[in-house]
Amino acid sequence: MTSSDRPVSRRRLLTGGALAAGGTVVGAAAVAASTRDAARPAPAPEQVPVAATVGAATEPFHGVRQSGIVTEPQAHAAFVAFTLRPGTDRAALGRMLRLLSDDAARLTQGRPALADTEPELGLLPARLTVTFGFGPGLFTAAGLDERRPPSVAELPAFPIDRLQPRWSGGDLLVQICADDPITVAHTQRVLVKDSRPFATVRWVQQGFRRAAGAEPGRTQRNLFGQLDGTANPKPGAPVETAVWIPDGPDWLRHGSTLVVRRISMDLETWDLLGRTDREFSVGRRLDSGAPLTGTAEHDEPDFAALGPDGLTVIPDFSHLTRAHVSDDRFRILRRPYNYDGVPAADGTADSGLIFAAYQADVEKQFLPIQRRLAERDLLNEWTTPIGSAVFAIPPGCPEDGWVGQQLLD
Repeated sequence: MTSSDRPVSRRRLLTGGALAAGGTVVGAAAVAASTRDAARPAPAPEQVPVAATVGAATEPFHGVRQSGIVTEPQAHAAFVAFTLRPGTDRAALGRMLRLLSDDAARLTQGRPALADTEPELGLLPARLTVTFGFGPGLFTAAGLDERRPPSVAELPAFPIDRLQPRWSGGDLLVQICADDPITVAHTQRVLVKDSRPFATVRWVQQGFRRAAGAEPGRTQRNLFGQLDGTANPKPGAPVETAVWIPDGPDWLRHGSTLVVRRISMDLETWDLLGRTDREFSVGRRLDSGAPLTGTAEHDEPDFAALGPDGLTVIPDFSHLTRAHVSDDRFRILRRPYNYDGVPAADGTADSGLIFAAYQADVEKQFLPIQRRLAERDLLNEWTTPIGSAVFAIPPGCPEDGWVGQQLLD
């Protein structure tokens, strides 16, 4: 077989070893391509693909407050809860949180983690945020039970709950959010590996919203088609009042609290309802999110308005009525994500909501709302809480610090 008859390998082609049997054609093509590229003007800023902009976007990691709370919600999330290993004491917790904070800081800025085995996956942050939460067990392990906020405890039992241990509790929470699912997956992998000497994975809940840029500025929808988050406190003073802890010890000031509830949604029976019955249950129009007494999403509901039948237009057992809070001090910041698991063999959906609620005080803000919902919310016919956990959210950290340092040092 002559050299011209031998099969051309990809390596020989890329290194120029196959040019003898057609090098003039290949070379001419390469020159022509390079000439075209040189002559082609660079794209104007407005012509840069949206995907490239999304991938390169960053959110801060360091600061007085942790990101991932009032940050504009990203498209994908993973909530990872850990159980501390026996013997993980205060000193060990400090070592773990230093490591986790350092790698999270790198990844959020598009830099690979310190010992990243897949560094290429750490180059597109896609607005990645990593938010840490401390469960009751962390305070016990650190010998600091006296510093635990009283409302950071297991929630009281509600008659609507069907809680499962595999979705409940946790000593440490890492909330990972980004506009790219590979970024979330890689960050989760890195931080789980970091934690192995100190903790085991208790549960992981992965969720999604609309894709980045799909509906900018719009309230997200859950899998019932309902707008979810309309009643959130507005930016500025309302958020400051509702979300952030303004005083107390240094380790808690500028922090918050987080309640994570996994809510199973019965899509099969919800599908049987007509649109009027669905809106009656929610108390809002499904297309616009407007209360049944209004025309726009953020119109104030009129709970006293009567219909032709003499009954209130918005039923007193609708979700809107039971969840309504008029005082900004007692609102909660809803930051929910949908989940959609593998259907059963008969096609029954395994779908629902990862309901993440941030507030300054669980006892004063979250629990009154939850009690009203548990007592008489018509949506309870189609929703079931199957997981529950509560965490203290410590403040952020400076560039030379780590999350939790004020508590553990």
